[in-house]
Amino acid sequence: MSFSTKLPLVLLLSSFLIHTSFAMMVCEDLPKEVCAFSVASSGKRCLLETEKNINGETEYQCRTSEVMVERIAAYIETDQCVEACGVDRSSVGISSDAFFEPYFTSKLCSPSCFSKCPNIVDLFFNLAAGEGVFLPELCEKHKTNPRRATIELTSSGAALGPASSISQDIALAPAAAPISEISEDNVPPQKQPLCEDSPLQLNVTACGQTP
Repeated sequence: MSFSTKLPLVLLLSSFLIHTSFAMMVCEDLPKEVCAFSVASSGKRCLLETEKNINGETEYQCRTSEVMVERIAAYIETDQCVEACGVDRSSVGISSDAFFEPYFTSKLCSPSCFSKCPNIVDLFFNLAAGEGVFLPELCEKHKTNPRRATIELTSSGAALGPASSISQDIALAPAAAPISEISEDNVPPQKQPLCEDSPLQLNVTACGQTP
């Protein structure tokens, strides 16, 4: 992404950070450009949805899902992780369809994503678990034979559905992603907002700011 295309997003985020410096981070208040892969102060994931306005035009809205995240709150995913993991901020809903794209699985399983982006890995770990697939095992198979890994995923009985049903699968997944095993150095403390140098990591109530 060039500097000229990054600048509007940085300005947008700066304005949003000032506006929410003394408030809780709520998905419905997030700009659509940073909604996907964000986590509210409540620990619930944000998702981008579409709806028709009174003129019949499609509008994008940021909504709060029922999917809870452990040890991450008030967090907006970084551009670095979005690029490293091969995800798209304009993604609507929460879906595991991407697993059927070898290119995406390759990016997700790469060290730059799997070892450094616990928020995105946690999301897709649980999406995979909802389909009866263990993500680390899928990544190992993908390293040796990507095509075979995709075929096995298809034949495993995974039936991908719309975003709403996938979200339910996440909530009912048998085990949460082992974030501490993925990358202990990149995981914030239990239910604490991330607080680092990146302008995209939003901490509403900490980092030296007084409510």
